[in-house]
Amino acid sequence: MNMAIISALAIWGLGWFVNARLAASHAAQNPAVRLLVPAIFGLTLLIMWEMLVRMLGISPIILPAPSAIADRFGNSLPMLWADFEQTIIKGAMTGYIIGAVCAFGVAILADRSDFLTRGILPVGGFMAALPIVGIAPIFVKWLGSDWQSKAAVVAVMVFFPILVNIVAGLRDTSAMQRDLMRTYGAGYWQTLFKLRLPAAMPFIFNGLKIATTLALIGAIVAEFFGSPTVGMGFRISTSVGRLALDMVWAEIVVAAIAGSTIYGAVAWIEGRVTFWHPSQRK
Repeated sequence: MNMAIISALAIWGLGWFVNARLAASHAAQNPAVRLLVPAIFGLTLLIMWEMLVRMLGISPIILPAPSAIADRFGNSLPMLWADFEQTIIKGAMTGYIIGAVCAFGVAILADRSDFLTRGILPVGGFMAALPIVGIAPIFVKWLGSDWQSKAAVVAVMVFFPILVNIVAGLRDTSAMQRDLMRTYGAGYWQTLFKLRLPAAMPFIFNGLKIATTLALIGAIVAEFFGSPTVGMGFRISTSVGRLALDMVWAEIVVAAIAGSTIYGAVAWIEGRVTFWHPSQRK
């Protein structure tokens, strides 16, 4: 046991030393080096994990080794793809798009009505605080156990964070800027599209990025309360019951890759749309 801990600490120390040297070098801002540092960090964790599981004899029922998870991942690609399609593409992404579009429309209406703004934002804070385990069973009862109920849960979860950020962004322009647009004879819609929406873009993308995480969590957790025999939440719950922890971890890997990819795509679009903002300047 002591040998396993010493070996793991040695691997950790080596990885720390290499990363510290790379981060302090003149090439630290090189894109390849910036990718290499987190890659070395992740690889160090995986090697430590593998060593500790094997050298300490930890049961795969408690914690499978990364090699066992990779083996299960490679042998279950058709099943993992079917789960990904059901949960991420149909449930999470459909609900994400519906929630974002609805939030944008309601934000425009709220922007034109002080009464609606004062009424909907407190309700939004209340709804955002509702636990998913409370609303998911209701939507499953209403819409059935297929992906439509999961999309509805996701739409509700992402709606209010996006709405609050859009409303805050539309208020970000100064009175002087709005007065200048009125001086030029611009109406509400011209001011909206030429001044206020561009100024609100950092807020809008902040809401969209927050919602990517909520969408994945909502779709997966909602499947625990009713799902056909496919889906990431269904697979995780049934695999835990069969003590197939390697399959659970394989689904977690899929969820992590999907979440990182979606978040990265939104961040990439943000960089192209808000290139003028100080946060995007290199």
